[in-house]
Amino acid sequence: MNIVVLDGYATNPGDLSWDWLKNYGELTVNRRCGDDEIVEKAKNADIVINNKCNMTREVLNELPRLKYIGLQSTGFNAVDVAAAKEKGIIVSNVPAYSTNEVAQHTFALLLEITNHIGSYSNAVHSGEWSNAPNFCFYLEPLDELNNKTIGIIGFGSIGKRVADIAKAFGMKVMVNTPHPNVKDFPDINFCSLDELLKSSDVVTCHCPLNEKTTKLINAETISKMKNSAYFINTSRGAVVDDIALAQALNDGRIKAAGLDVLTFEPPKEDNPLLSAKNCYITPHIAWGATQTRARLMNTIEENLKAFLEGRPQNVVS
Repeated sequence: MNIVVLDGYATNPGDLSWDWLKNYGELTVNRRCGDDEIVEKAKNADIVINNKCNMTREVLNELPRLKYIGLQSTGFNAVDVAAAKEKGIIVSNVPAYSTNEVAQHTFALLLEITNHIGSYSNAVHSGEWSNAPNFCFYLEPLDELNNKTIGIIGFGSIGKRVADIAKAFGMKVMVNTPHPNVKDFPDINFCSLDELLKSSDVVTCHCPLNEKTTKLINAETISKMKNSAYFINTSRGAVVDDIALAQALNDGRIKAAGLDVLTFEPPKEDNPLLSAKNCYITPHIAWGATQTRARLMNTIEENLKAFLEGRPQNVVS
């Protein structure tokens, strides 16, 4: 078997290893791969390990030996699944590996917005505390989460974990989901999107990207939020209309935003969110803890072994 890792950097920037794949065949690891390089790099591959390279129908047509695509992700929009199925190519993803870390990062963004840890730490290190006349000093107002309402859009494993953490902070939880489960979550207010937007102090997205959720957060939906609302997105960048969100922040229509994902990544220099007021952005690292990526890699191996043993698991259909 010829095994090709198309784009291995994000999962393994150097602190883990792909060497375990040598147990299953001849291995080639690429740290990065442009879409126009896929065919050249994978032309002799029986197995491809892929993260974000766009494996379209046209690309798959040029890879006659390909039998299996192991995704380094929960999402599978990087592969034309219908075309793969027609060609008998098995595609496996890795569900729910990053639940705890993404939920943690959601609150890391929110706490940076409410407590300004970075700003205060920088001020202390620059000497402002040493020169202050009092035992403490204030740069920006601090904000309590207790008794605030958090509105969670999407209620899969990450949304549920966010709800658990929010309740530990003393927050009230509202949820918008196509599949409400009032019986198992009696302390959660399942509601319409409009009601959630109007009532929440914090709005956080944990929904998949599809036709219904693309640009779900736009000028119209933002207009329904409180002027004091915080918006968090650790789901998919295209859930948000970047221009509308930047405009809302600059106009003071909402108070702040914390984002780990953008529509185009890495962003172009003219992305309006890069210069928007009160916009906190991290570079798509909510899934990036070492333990989380190691868990991801373990499941990639489990998926591959299951395929080779004729019992494929986590198959995308």
